[in-house]
Amino acid sequence: MSTSNNVQYYTCREQLLKVYDESARQYGLKAEDAESHSKWKSEVRALLADITGISRMRKCELLPKVLERKQMDGYMREKVVIQVEEGVWMPFYILIPDDIKEGEKRPCIIAAHGHGSCGKYAVAGRTDIPVVKRVIESSNVDYGLQLVKKGFIVFCPDARGSGERREWMNQGEEESKMMESSCFQLNNAAISLGRSLTGMWTWDLSRLIDYIETFEICDPDRIGCCGFSGGGLQSIWLAAMDDRIKCAIVSGYFHGYRDSLLKTNFCGCNFVPHLWEYVDMGDIGALIAPRPLLIESGANDPLNGERGLTDVKEQLEITKTAYKLYGEESKLYHHVFEGGHRWDGEKAYEFFAKWL
Repeated sequence: MSTSNNVQYYTCREQLLKVYDESARQYGLKAEDAESHSKWKSEVRALLADITGISRMRKCELLPKVLERKQMDGYMREKVVIQVEEGVWMPFYILIPDDIKEGEKRPCIIAAHGHGSCGKYAVAGRTDIPVVKRVIESSNVDYGLQLVKKGFIVFCPDARGSGERREWMNQGEEESKMMESSCFQLNNAAISLGRSLTGMWTWDLSRLIDYIETFEICDPDRIGCCGFSGGGLQSIWLAAMDDRIKCAIVSGYFHGYRDSLLKTNFCGCNFVPHLWEYVDMGDIGALIAPRPLLIESGANDPLNGERGLTDVKEQLEITKTAYKLYGEESKLYHHVFEGGHRWDGEKAYEFFAKWL
């Protein structure tokens, strides 16, 4: 029960917290060495592929189409669309540095966007769109643009439900509509069909890797990913489920499910049937070990939950356990900056330059 303005409400959150405490992490990290971690990883990946619906998705021809090319200051911006499932298309920008030499292959980064960024536009630095410019100024989320200026080839995709992939109820080019997403509607429909938005996002980015492997100026052995907030969700899941990702940055999205999701009001894209019964965020991170992983946390980010960085550090300890099994603790980084919910990026270039 709770009371607000002298009105009593008969709520059930406390009961759900009790259920969580009794049933959470049934498949959490359990390993004593690298070999048993590898076995646990295979088992949990199969389990997550099942509950997210990834195991029921089917590949099709990518059928890539280049829709536009525009020369920018120091790089070329291409807009491409590929087919990720039959009849389902994903548009994305490719940001290509001008100084690539003939025959050279560069490392590539998938830069996933979060909510309220107008899809790929903010990550790709589309400051010619006024609402996107304001988002970039407030949250520093043009990390795709920042990285291409450091010499990386960067892929900035629209996630299902955002940008040019919004469903009918959120479509429109007025500023308020551009900021919207169709996450709740898509996830509600998906979980009724044995799928999830988390699974569809992860699938789409794996299909993007399929495309990157055909792109002649990309080095298929040097692919990384990064993302802020909802883009952090995409980044950690992609790296956890696809070993072709050699290193990953997760910003503004590394916290325990109990503190940050069960106790708050987050977007529907965060929710997968049975997920909390099986693993916690630290276990998802443990699936990435021993590949390099950088976690970026704002000291005052409300998404960390009511216990703040204490919650984040508890999840990091779970992940760190996996890295210790390989003697690779130095490949797990945690950068804490003063500030709230935003992309910081102070360590991003140094991290990618070292590991890609």
